[in-house]
Amino acid sequence: MIGRFARLIFCLAALASALALPRVPALADDPLIVVGGSNPTGFFEVLDHVAERAGFFRDEHLAVEKQYAGNPSACAQLVATGKGDICSMGFEPVLQGYERGLRLQVFLSRDPRFEHVLGVLDDSPIRTLGDFKGKTLGEISAGSAAELGAVSTLEGAGLKRSDFSFLPIGFGAAAIAAIASHKVDAEAFPFPELASYEIVGHLKFRYFWNPILKDIGDVGYAATPAVIAAKGDQLQRFARAIVKASILVRVNPQLAARYFLDGAKIKPTDEALQNEARLLELSQDQLPGAVPTSTRIGAIPPLGLEVYTSFLAANNLTSVKVPVRDVMTDRFIGFANDFDHRAFIAYARGLR
Repeated sequence: MIGRFARLIFCLAALASALALPRVPALADDPLIVVGGSNPTGFFEVLDHVAERAGFFRDEHLAVEKQYAGNPSACAQLVATGKGDICSMGFEPVLQGYERGLRLQVFLSRDPRFEHVLGVLDDSPIRTLGDFKGKTLGEISAGSAAELGAVSTLEGAGLKRSDFSFLPIGFGAAAIAAIASHKVDAEAFPFPELASYEIVGHLKFRYFWNPILKDIGDVGYAATPAVIAAKGDQLQRFARAIVKASILVRVNPQLAARYFLDGAKIKPTDEALQNEARLLELSQDQLPGAVPTSTRIGAIPPLGLEVYTSFLAANNLTSVKVPVRDVMTDRFIGFANDFDHRAFIAYARGLR
């Protein structure tokens, strides 16, 4: 009798212990649909590719399906209308679409700095912002987001909008040829794009950053409040996978380069691996995790976004100042960083 009673107590204790263990969700039957605002080979896709290839999504029991919209505005519209769960893009469509009823909230940063810069060749006679008077600035496409920072930077130096002009020149080989042949005097581009031209085009740039925006991130992941409420558990696990990817990129850029090329379906030749690893090293400031041991990786500083929304309103890019708390949330940052960072850094460094 005593033996049976003891066994019953043991079984009940074991059951209680099992129930107390954290539940690990099964792989989601309903995948997270992440819509990219650029293209599969874009620099800011590196975190997604690394998270997928390194198995971080799998470790978080997530099924992630990646689609591409081609541009940030289309990305925002697709996610806002329920055709995707997460939009991976610059913040501008979120902020500029707010007054038109577009309701998205940014929940994770993937770039702690304003990505757009003015780049001139190292031997250019342009030495100060005043030297841009009468000059032609290349941009990827007409009315690109880079114009915002460029115009603000130059007007802040006393130039008028009529003192300089923009010329769409595309990107890649066409942009390299345009600056090398002096078809344009400078390029208003995202920094990682120009950094890649230094590597593959054997160019050397000097950079002019917007003095107000240079330390304000403007790229990240956003979702609708409805998706944040309904799929919060999946989103926080997605965020943790991205945070881990950002650490791996910093401590093991060679492996991250391979993961990126694999994910982008680019043949991993020795040259391609060397170039991509070099780009990741040059562009560290454009990726989260500057302090890999930080437990706030991916956080969006409200004050920085406050400055950015004020900047947009002051430059008539929004008719009202967008309420920051309506367009961002940090509810997933704690969970995303809830792991032993030092142990993970050692693990990531040892991966081959």
